[in-house]
Amino acid sequence: MTASGSTRLQEELKRLKSEERPAVILALEEARAHGDLSENAEYEAAKERQAFIEGRISEIEDKLRRADVIDVSKLSGDEVKFGATISLADENSDEEVTYQIVGADESDIKAGLLSINAPLARALIGKSAGDTVEVAAPGGFRIYEILTVEYK
Repeated sequence: MTASGSTRLQEELKRLKSEERPAVILALEEARAHGDLSENAEYEAAKERQAFIEGRISEIEDKLRRADVIDVSKLSGDEVKFGATISLADENSDEEVTYQIVGADESDIKAGLLSINAPLARALIGKSAGDTVEVAAPGGFRIYEILTVEYK
């Protein structure tokens, strides 16, 4: 996991514990005040929300406890590895794209964060600027040329 991914998870955990958890406890108390819990939709919705929040808190705490946090700014080299920011030219469409290879939990392709488990990332690992890679995509095979490899 990158340092920024770890920070995002820590911020989400803090928000869940300091804002979401107290809000759902308050909602449960208000729903209980309405009486019969067996037919109380507000109570059921609040219980479901509470279960989701508690599950997410446990999940984030576990991920943070097991994570190896890597400071990408301390990495260097010409080869693509975890944390690299890669500029690619799609040889099929002449479109240029830039991705950073990150952990699976922090990936967001629209933000340019490519999961290390993605087929494209796996094809890029170990390659250098100037190399081409062929990747099976839903629309068929795509060929990319690596333009730059940076660690920032």
